[in-house]
Amino acid sequence: MSDESAKSAEAASPGAARDAAPIYSEKLWPAWWLWVAGVMVGASISLIFFPISVTFGVLTMFIGIGLVIFGLVITTPTIEVTDGWLRVGRARIQTVHLGRIVAHSGDAAREQLGPGFDASSYQCIRGWIGPVITAQIVDPRDATPYWLFSTRKPNAVLSALGSVEPVQEHGVSFE
Repeated sequence: MSDESAKSAEAASPGAARDAAPIYSEKLWPAWWLWVAGVMVGASISLIFFPISVTFGVLTMFIGIGLVIFGLVITTPTIEVTDGWLRVGRARIQTVHLGRIVAHSGDAAREQLGPGFDASSYQCIRGWIGPVITAQIVDPRDATPYWLFSTRKPNAVLSALGSVEPVQEHGVSFE
């Protein structure tokens, strides 16, 4: 979504995306193996300090683990559908500016993330989450052709946005 569209959408209804009760909400938490790797990286920082002092080494281990966990938590995006708004990560758009909304899994998701990918689209992709949603943007003031974002529950997102399209297993969404 371009900055112009975001500003005009907010001016039309300031705070609406944050004030309305969510129809659907999903946090795109990291996979379990990222948490384990993060804890290991955080703990490995302490290896530098153990020869100096065991106490200081243990302290830096807990601080390192805490910082990595904090980083994973604050960088976890949220998908939220409220009355008239879609928010994915930090971006939000009024649903009146959305056209066709399609979910993809399997080969269709790989197609969207590979050969069918448009670099001018807005993306919120998490590699450890298989299904993706493409939401076409029909706002003439917005140069972004569509939003592409990961979700663990594609049918729930489609339902919340009022799309009746089935989850696509093969092919592309917009031709």
